[in-house]
Amino acid sequence: MSSPGKKLAIRKANENPATPGRQTRRYPRFALDSRIQVRMFQNGEFSNCWGHSTELGQDGIGATLTGKLEKGEIVSLEIPLPLSPYPLKVRAIVRYTDGLRYGFEFLTLTVTQRDTIRRVCEMLANKS
Repeated sequence: MSSPGKKLAIRKANENPATPGRQTRRYPRFALDSRIQVRMFQNGEFSNCWGHSTELGQDGIGATLTGKLEKGEIVSLEIPLPLSPYPLKVRAIVRYTDGLRYGFEFLTLTVTQRDTIRRVCEMLANKS
C-alpha cells in the first residue's frame, strides 16, 4: 500500500496547473499569446470583451479576459492564429473560471477550422 504523500505527489503531477483539479486532457495545450475577442449575450443584449489567450489545444483555449463570464455560458470567440490569414471565429462554452482566467471548449468546429487548429498546435509543439 502506498503512503498518502505518494498519492498526493502522483495526483499533482497529473494535474494541469492552468486548470485546478483537472486530471487529464484529451489534447495537450501549447502556449499561445494572441489577442482574443469574446462576444456574449448577457442581460438581454450582446456585448464584447477583449483579452489574451494563454494556451491553445485542439479542443479549446485558455484566456485572460477583461469581462465577466459564467461557467457553462456559450460565447463566440474571434482568435487570430499563426498560419491563418483570417481570425478563427468559433462558438465555445466556458468550462472553468478562476478570477480573470477562463477556459473554453470549442463547439461545432468545421473540418477546415479543426485542421487549422491542429496545424497551429503542431507548429507550437515544434517550437517548445
